[in-house]
Amino acid sequence: MAWYLTYTIAYFIFMFAVGIYYFTKVKTSDEYLIAGWNMGFWNITGTIISTNAGAAVFIGYVGMGFTMGMSGYFKFAVPSVLFSMILVVLFSKPLRRQRLYTIADLFSERFGKKAGLLPSIFSAFVYSVPTTALQIVGMSTIFNIVFDTPLNYGITLSFFLILGFTILGGLVATIVTDAVQSIIVIVGIILLSLAAVNFGGGLDQIIESTPASYLSPLGPDGLSDVLIFAFTVGPFYIVWQSTWQRIFASRTEEIAIRAGLAGFGIYLVIAILPVIIGVIARQFVPLDTSPDLVFSYVTVELMHPAIGGIVVMGLLSALMTGADSFILQGSSNLAQDFYHRLVNPHANKKQKMFAARLSVLLISLLAVVVAYLVTDIISMYQWALRITATTLLIPFIAVMFWRRATGTACLLSMSLSAITTILWPILGTNIDPVFPGFFVSLTTLIGVSLVTDHAEDESVKAIYWENLPTAISRQRSDAKLSDEHS
Repeated sequence: MAWYLTYTIAYFIFMFAVGIYYFTKVKTSDEYLIAGWNMGFWNITGTIISTNAGAAVFIGYVGMGFTMGMSGYFKFAVPSVLFSMILVVLFSKPLRRQRLYTIADLFSERFGKKAGLLPSIFSAFVYSVPTTALQIVGMSTIFNIVFDTPLNYGITLSFFLILGFTILGGLVATIVTDAVQSIIVIVGIILLSLAAVNFGGGLDQIIESTPASYLSPLGPDGLSDVLIFAFTVGPFYIVWQSTWQRIFASRTEEIAIRAGLAGFGIYLVIAILPVIIGVIARQFVPLDTSPDLVFSYVTVELMHPAIGGIVVMGLLSALMTGADSFILQGSSNLAQDFYHRLVNPHANKKQKMFAARLSVLLISLLAVVVAYLVTDIISMYQWALRITATTLLIPFIAVMFWRRATGTACLLSMSLSAITTILWPILGTNIDPVFPGFFVSLTTLIGVSLVTDHAEDESVKAIYWENLPTAISRQRSDAKLSDEHS
């Protein structure tokens, strides 16, 4: 207990020291929400590793390996990384060039203010709230297992710790601490992997005693099953705002690409380790153990506290960085897309900063309510991925490449695809709702665009090659400031 307590206290002292430091330094909402578009290579690399290696990797992937085997890595981790790398390689330059905050910001600039409301709602409430709740529940579970803290008290404690750090330093503090936390995450998962191999009796013994279906990358159901999972999970990561935030926060377009590829590449290597741990755990963990508890069993029950404490600190790091990233994602939508764009377009710096911190509080409060009241957050999270992908991906591609796309078509495409995805399971087919959702989104967007005209408030641009008016005005503003300083 003493080891765990020492590590935990030291970790949170460090986090809040950084948060308080940046509380005194961060003066504008641009710095608070998007790190002033000024983060370097190592900071962006570290924050991508830490943000992706959250509760889903530490807890979920271990449980997935325990129940599903190595195929889980190829169904979930590999697609998420490949689609994220597609976003980084193909779209970092045009997105970073626009100097925006959110995906809803992009839609509002291109299609008019109304078009930004739906993606903003999805990002803030459908995605950010349940994912933050997952991190809160994960942290409370750790407090329960390690310190025997009742779950309800653990949820409350986790809420205040996460909110306190996030509201202090914003995205700047998050990215800076993520660079440090990424090292803790990597060290923790490597130590746990070595311990699992040792407890499993060595690699030869593990391979010999593990059923072939658990070792196969395709699993018992073959390639088609893996591909179905890949194409229902992966597309979401092209419109995942956490990666967009890292692209926007990068100092240059080149840093966004190089750091993005490095971060996701390192994460791809890290992500296989918890799956392997889950497979190995079948050698010594009772097979009726809940998948979500396998990680804790291996860490707390089988490792010396001096080593287990480092692993637990790595998990706390992953949960903390995931939570504050998701909170800031949702708060960017509330502060920028709702308050600054719709409520008070002429807000001064002080008003925008207050709105940013207030939005952090609102997203955090909603997340803790979900953590307390909803019993199946995992299913809610999976549906959030589906709906977000089917609603936003096709309109995003249109924003990038098709000038003929209209705001009316975008709104109808998002609305009908969301309805289709939600209602499709009622039909009782074996077809994943993502596929009809994409079909409705694509046909609606193309068909309606061809028979409707552009509205007056649209910027008729193909963003992959052209700049929005905001990008042009901000470039002029930056140039003016540069001239004044020189």
